[in-house]
Amino acid sequence: MYPNLYYWFKDWFGVELAPLQFLNTFGLMVAVGFAAAAWILTLELKRKERLGLLSFQEETIMVGMPASLSELVTNGLLGFLFGFKIIGLFLSKPVDVSAQDFIFSTQGNVLGGVVLGGLMVYLKWKEKDKQKLASPEKRNIRIWPHDRVGDIIVLGLIFGILGAKLFDNFEHWDEFIADPIGRLFSQSGLTFYGGLILASIAIIWFAYRKGIVIAHLVDAAAPALMLAYAIGRLGCQISGDGDWGIYNSAYVSNDAGVVHLASPGAFEASLKKNETYFLKGMVVENNQMLFVTDRTYSSLDKVPQRSVKAPSWLPVWMFAYSYPQNVNKDGIRMPLITDEHNRVLPSPVFPTPFYETLFCTALFFVLWFLRKRIRRPWLIFGIYLFLNGLERFMVEFLRVNIAYDVSEGLQFSQAQLIAIGLMVIGTLLSLSSKYISPKK
Repeated sequence: MYPNLYYWFKDWFGVELAPLQFLNTFGLMVAVGFAAAAWILTLELKRKERLGLLSFQEETIMVGMPASLSELVTNGLLGFLFGFKIIGLFLSKPVDVSAQDFIFSTQGNVLGGVVLGGLMVYLKWKEKDKQKLASPEKRNIRIWPHDRVGDIIVLGLIFGILGAKLFDNFEHWDEFIADPIGRLFSQSGLTFYGGLILASIAIIWFAYRKGIVIAHLVDAAAPALMLAYAIGRLGCQISGDGDWGIYNSAYVSNDAGVVHLASPGAFEASLKKNETYFLKGMVVENNQMLFVTDRTYSSLDKVPQRSVKAPSWLPVWMFAYSYPQNVNKDGIRMPLITDEHNRVLPSPVFPTPFYETLFCTALFFVLWFLRKRIRRPWLIFGIYLFLNGLERFMVEFLRVNIAYDVSEGLQFSQAQLIAIGLMVIGTLLSLSSKYISPKK
């Protein structure tokens, strides 16, 4: 696993660059996903503009004005936040605290924040001072929808993280009540559908205010969303952030994470060997009990598992993987590994993030193929909702999540319930799209 870029460079190039430990691999892949989404969305919006489906909006701006108080305050606050955290990583981070936990904590370097905040204020003042005119004037400018992609991506990032956090805390309400500050500021605990729902509401409101036809915007965003999700899940797989599936009892692994085919009774013996981990979320090291996971079970026969052997023409890790040195530090300690990330799962699991990357990449190409062949507004977005919901509904059967009783003997996770809703909405939207005629 590559929890951060330090491990990536160490494994690929044989160099150890300590500063790279601050660059989380999952965060990097999320950034790549947002960049890819911005690129695809820009291409689609420009195409729809050329077809006359989307038009510009004229706005009046003042040019030649000096920096306003609100601009200086905003830049100062942003500079303080970045200085407080980024400079704090190098000067104030405790040795026993990971870079990711430090970023999401209330700790930082106040002096670094003040210095960078002051610098940001000065740069904004200098920039506006160069553009200052003796007599500021009003000018009318044309802003096309593709010019607003940057604003859309920022809204998606902010409200996506907020929604993901909120929905995750709703799903783990008892843990949130027990430690609200810790849950809010922890690096873990993000629910994709929560982010999708809240970000969609914010972006649609923004588009409505800016005169962008909602139907054409969401149709343009459908392939971009699918691709961004595929790249984000790749980050989950590479870093080992805990979104893996249930245990594959057809295989077992040793303390170093090497996976091999299980002989009869070997999987049960592995559970028994690590029963403290499975039943209490702990392991014993040097006569001390250490908490290493929050996924605990009432008995060993409750540990979720399914036996599936990999075909001979596919690598075993596609069906059973132990996530050595995962970013969550989940599992038992690996021998001879003294790094911060030195744990491996005691039994291999299904690598569900990898499955989602494969499925969603394929679905992206399906949507990309259909986008020029379907001219009916809302239909591409309806297809996206249905396919996204179907993919997530199916993969949830292999993932470990809190299940809710729907009816007697029938349980679904929060993600599956939302996925069902998306499939229903997508179907209704697709069927009714022929009767909806958006205004230009």
